[in-house]
Amino acid sequence: MVLSDGKIGSSYQVEDIRLPLNMEKRLEALGMTRGTPVTVLNSKSHGVLIVKVRGTRFALGRNITKNIFVE
Repeated sequence: MVLSDGKIGSSYQVEDIRLPLNMEKRLEALGMTRGTPVTVLNSKSHGVLIVKVRGTRFALGRNITKNIFVE
């Protein structure tokens, strides 16, 4: 499943990131790598998804979270 389908309060593990190389490298620099646990904190209907990665909160757009695969 993709991260944008995640439920608020649930934790997932990143399986794959399918974004352009520069965006993927930026997320990796921020700590979001394959195998990293991610918790969904808040989800706006058509807006951003707020997630917690390694103790830090991030706001990610739907176009990004639709390309992050989690289990």
